[in-house]
Amino acid sequence: MSIRITRLICKLLAATGLVVGTWAAAQAQTAEPAAKPANPQYEPERAKRLGASPNGMRNYVLVLLKTGPNKVPAGPERNEMFAGHFANIKRLSDEGKLVTAGPADGVDGWRGIFIFAVKEIEEAKQLTATDPVIIKGEMVAEYHKMYMSAALMEIPEIHKKLSEKLP
Repeated sequence: MSIRITRLICKLLAATGLVVGTWAAAQAQTAEPAAKPANPQYEPERAKRLGASPNGMRNYVLVLLKTGPNKVPAGPERNEMFAGHFANIKRLSDEGKLVTAGPADGVDGWRGIFIFAVKEIEEAKQLTATDPVIIKGEMVAEYHKMYMSAALMEIPEIHKKLSEKLP
């Protein structure tokens, strides 16, 4: 029989007067054992900084970038558009809004993804609207709310330590 059940029985018996004695009274007064320890690796300050829920998760918006209606032809305009696209990605990342971004394989028109550290699709739409590939119609965006690990918030810092080239 577990200690918890034994203590509960002692409390009930002591309360009804069926058991009298110092042992039963002492057992009835003894506090419940401490709950199992929390995750020994838990870092409350980091969890708070990353916006983690108690289960280590948070809200994001996933943006699927797909081929748009206006293909910008190869040349200076296209080069400028993509230079602006990458500059926009860096700016949004530096602001802590864009967690990660990257190209896709082009299958089914998928060109890339953004994962924004925002709760609402409307805010992700406003952020995406600042990108030259969206402005020019080279790509269009599809939006999905996600609930994923708050650890994703550390991708930008980790990435800086993995890239040999400066962003």
